[in-house]
Amino acid sequence: MAFSVVMPALEMAQETGKLIAWRKQEGDRVTKGEPLLDIETDKAVMEVEAPADGILAGISAAAGADIPVGQTIAWIVAPGEKPPTENESATAVPAARASSQKTEPHAAPVAANVPESSAASGARISPKARRLAKELGVDIAVVHGSGPGGEILASDVQAAAASPVASSAATPEKISGRLEVPSTLGRLMAERTTQSWASVPHFFVTRDMDASVLNGYREKLAAEIEHSHNIRITHTDLLVALVSRVLLKHPRLNSSWTAEGIRLNDRVNMAVAIAVNDGVVAAVIPNAHTATLPEIARQRRDVAERARAGKLRPADIADATFTISNLGMYHVDQFSAIITPPQAAILAVGSIADRVVAVEGKPAVRPMITLTLSSDHRVADGARAATFLEELAQALRDPGSILS
Repeated sequence: MAFSVVMPALEMAQETGKLIAWRKQEGDRVTKGEPLLDIETDKAVMEVEAPADGILAGISAAAGADIPVGQTIAWIVAPGEKPPTENESATAVPAARASSQKTEPHAAPVAANVPESSAASGARISPKARRLAKELGVDIAVVHGSGPGGEILASDVQAAAASPVASSAATPEKISGRLEVPSTLGRLMAERTTQSWASVPHFFVTRDMDASVLNGYREKLAAEIEHSHNIRITHTDLLVALVSRVLLKHPRLNSSWTAEGIRLNDRVNMAVAIAVNDGVVAAVIPNAHTATLPEIARQRRDVAERARAGKLRPADIADATFTISNLGMYHVDQFSAIITPPQAAILAVGSIADRVVAVEGKPAVRPMITLTLSSDHRVADGARAATFLEELAQALRDPGSILS
């Protein structure tokens, strides 16, 4: 039985995706779950996994093509089986496709984009890795490939770019007057934030909160959860759990603005902003409002590792309803974040630091945290935003009552 490989939809507003590179050639055997191709959306460049075991056949899209969501771009067939014709496509199994997608007629087959050889080193290098090496200024002749047969992967290039040898090459003389071309992710970030800032009426509400109880609660749970689940609990994990539960009482801030009106979401899929070498990606923890702290911590760690290795999966960035951006680990006191449409809000988290504050009319030192909520004024007003932050402040003062 033939399985179709289609351009996946990763968000509601997505209409097309760009095919960056094929990981396999026509006629190669593939295994379900292994990386099959790289695609680019308006959020990130990521790997798409093979939806079934079999032979890759009928490739109908080349690297660089912009492809409508849901369009068949290849088939996975049994050994000796031929890919379906256009008339037979309707009866094939629509693997790796969202229920809302429709199969489009596919174009004439073209050659697949396969790993190339590096003339300098003799090693094979994937197209994605070659492009990334050019963007980061990495000499592929000195990169050690960790892929099959020593193939140089994107993660190898990223590791080389972060090494002292690579960073030391950028002397002031070489930097002066140089035009730095944004990476794919950097360009996508620029386009996305510009569009959001220009089209979404942002407003900002800021609140200073006492983090004394939150710190104590984390310290109390940290050793216990680390011992029982072998996972470290961070402040971000606690905030994901608390914010997602408070959001259930404030559906407007967990909604989306559409041409038809405000679409309310019945669950909280929490996106967490993660810094990578060439920008920021927002990886999603689905159903965060029902997930336990260990589950949240494990999912956040896993998606962060995949993001930094350039191995995000489509599901890792799909269907976010709200975003948390935490710069506290960089000792940032306060900042305002730009909303990611079609989400209605994003929470910016500053560092937890001791400050002198008034407690019962007297000066006292307390660990304080500043939270700034960016909201879409078409969806929520100042009163709604302020009420949300007030309930979040209450949750920080008594996290156990919400998370127990």
